[in-house]
Amino acid sequence: MLSRRHFMASSAATVTLLAAPSLVRAQNQRVLKYIPVIDLAMLDPVAATAQVSRTHGFMVFDTLYGMDTKQQVHPQMVDHHTVSDDGKEWTLILRDGLMWHDGEKVTARDCVASILRWSKRDAAGDALMQATDELSAPDDKTIRFRLKAPFPYVPYVLGKVSSPVCFMMPERIANTDPFQQITEIIGSGPYRYVADERLPGARNVYQRFEGYKPREDGVTDWTSGPKVVHFDRVEWTTMPDAATGTAAMQAGEQDWQDTMPHDLLPIVQAFPDLRTMVLDDLGFTCAMRVNHLQAPFNNPDVRRALMEAIDQQAFMTAVVGDNPDYMYSPLGYFTPGTPFASEAGLDVLRGPRDYAAVKAALTAAGYNGEKVVLLVPADSLAQKPLGDIAFDVMQKAGMNVEYAAMDFASVLKRRTSKEPVENGGWSAFVGNWQGIDWLSPLTHNTLRGDGTFPGWYQGPEMETLRNQWLATADAAEQKALAVKMQEQAFHDVPYYPIGQYKQPTLYRADLEGILKGTPVFWNVRRA
Repeated sequence: MLSRRHFMASSAATVTLLAAPSLVRAQNQRVLKYIPVIDLAMLDPVAATAQVSRTHGFMVFDTLYGMDTKQQVHPQMVDHHTVSDDGKEWTLILRDGLMWHDGEKVTARDCVASILRWSKRDAAGDALMQATDELSAPDDKTIRFRLKAPFPYVPYVLGKVSSPVCFMMPERIANTDPFQQITEIIGSGPYRYVADERLPGARNVYQRFEGYKPREDGVTDWTSGPKVVHFDRVEWTTMPDAATGTAAMQAGEQDWQDTMPHDLLPIVQAFPDLRTMVLDDLGFTCAMRVNHLQAPFNNPDVRRALMEAIDQQAFMTAVVGDNPDYMYSPLGYFTPGTPFASEAGLDVLRGPRDYAAVKAALTAAGYNGEKVVLLVPADSLAQKPLGDIAFDVMQKAGMNVEYAAMDFASVLKRRTSKEPVENGGWSAFVGNWQGIDWLSPLTHNTLRGDGTFPGWYQGPEMETLRNQWLATADAAEQKALAVKMQEQAFHDVPYYPIGQYKQPTLYRADLEGILKGTPVFWNVRRA
C-alpha cells in the first residue's frame, strides 16, 4: 500500500513523469473507472442508508420523480400526474418504454410494492403513507393515491435524493421485508449490475442497459431530466484508503475518485490532467449518535451534560485541516444556509470547552463509570477522524470509553443491535450525512422521535412538533416549528451535531458533464 507520506514525497517527481503523454496508458473510451468513497458492502439502497449504497442505487434503479440541484422535483418514470380539485387524489401515469433489466415491462403494481417497502424505512415515506387512505394500481400504467387529507409533498417525497431514496424495483423483489437485504439486483435504470463480476471489498461492475429509454424532455440536472449514458461499462474499484486512490488517479489508472483527501489538494492542483470540484454545496452534516436504550445515554441528563464537551471545530479540523472554506460550525439540527436552519440552542456549542466542568456535570447527572463503546469506521476517510475526536472528547470528560475500530460494513451491522455492550451492543457511533438529508422535518430521518433509527430515540414532543409542521403549509409557521424542534433536540439530545464540511471530488481533465449533487453516471463523457 502506498502511504500518504510516500505519496506526498514523490508527487513532484511524478508531475514530471506524467508530463510525457507517451508514458500514460491509453484510456478506454467506453469504460469509466471510479473509486467509491468506501466499499459497497450493502447492495440494497432501501434497507441500507449508506451514501455509497445510494450512489449504487442511482446506477441500477430509477425513480418516479427526479430532483434538480435547486431541490425541485420533475417527472422521471412518471409521464405526468393529475390532482383532484380537493387535493385528495393523485393519479400518476407512467411513461411508455419502461423496462426491467430482465426484459419484463415495468408496471404500476411494481411501483406500488416499491413505494410500500421504502415507506417503512423512510421518515418522509412514512408521512406520505400516514396521509394515504389507499394506494393502488388500477392498470399497468396508473398509480393512484387516495389521501385522507391533502398532502402537497407527494412528488417531492417520491423524488427526493435524501436516503433512503424511493427506488423502483420489480414487485417480486419489492415484496422483500424492508428490514432484510434484497438478494437480486434488478432495476430499470441506465446501468445494470453485473453480479458475477463482484469482488466484495474490491470491485463492482455496471454495464449499460441497452433497454433504457431516457426521458425525451426536461433538462439534465442531478437526478432529473434525460439520463443519457456515454460509457458502456463503469468499474468501481475499492481502494484501501483515499491517499492510495489519489495515487491511482495520479498514475492514470482511474478516472474519477469520489472523495479527495483535503490535505492532498495542494498537490493534485499541480497536475494538469486532474481536476477537483465540490459536487454538493450543501456539504456533509456530521453527528455522533448515542444509544438511548442503554446506560449511560439512556439518561437524558447525561446526554445534556456531554453536550458541553462537544468541540465542533476540533471535529471539522480533523477531517479537512485548517481551511475554513471547507468547514462550518456551529451546526445545529438542520443544514446551515437552508430555510429551516436557525440559531436556536447553538450557544451551548460556542466558546472554549471546560472538561473539568463537564466531568463534574456528568457525575452530578448520574454517570457512574459505565463503559461507553464507541463504534468507529476505520476504513472511512471522514468518519475515522470523527471517531478519533469523539474518543478524545469522552476521555477528557472522564468517561470510560472503549474505541471499537472496525470496517464500515461491520459498523452498519453492529449498530442495529439493541443488546447491552457486554453482549455485543454499542453506546455511540459517528457518521456523516449529506446536507440534503437534514433539510427539513419531512425528510430528517435521524431527528424522528419514533424510535426507529438506530439509537432508538423516543421523543413524543418532537413527533408532535413534526406532525404540526406537516399539517401546515404556512412558511412562517413551519419556520417557527423548526426552531422549536431544534430547541427540543438540544433538550432531548437524539444525537450530537459535530459540524459540517464540504468534500471535493477528483476526476481526470478529459471527463466532462459531471453533474453537481451526488455522484451520478449519466451525462458524463470523454471530452
